Amino acid sequence: MASQSLYDRHQQEVMIARLSALRPDSRRQWGTMDAAQMLAHCQVPLRVALGELQLKRGLVGVLFGGFAKRKLLVHKNWDHGMPTAPEFKIAGERDFRKEHEALLELLRRFGRGGPSALTKEPHPFFGKLTTEQWDTLQWKHLDHHLRQFGV
Repeated sequence: MASQSLYDRHQQEVMIARLSALRPDSRRQWGTMDAAQMLAHCQVPLRVALGELQLKRGLVGVLFGGFAKRKLLVHKNWDHGMPTAPEFKIAGERDFRKEHEALLELLRRFGRGGPSALTKEPHPFFGKLTTEQWDTLQWKHLDHHLRQFGV
């Protein structure tokens, strides 16, 4: 498993504690989403990983997905302002409590399900991923957005 893993119960609890520190009025340090939109946004990749949301792989993913995957899997924090696929963008007002509960449930299901719960389909942008790569990308994505809001 990755050094930071949502499959590790202790590490998952640390991530849940960070999520619990987030408030509806938490201020972003970069980007345009508010806290509730960020919570909704963070659900999308977990739903893809669990096979609940299937998205088609586009030409941009085929051409650049492998390069982006290698760049994002390195052991450093992600850059601010990275591009996001339209399917991952969240607009409009969201209910913080509802989005918070939904993200916590997805996070717990991801960890509880383990590698066997992962989709067998390729990621819509990165292509084929190993279990460790799915796990690492989920961890890093959540960490990135929690840091965005200072938690």
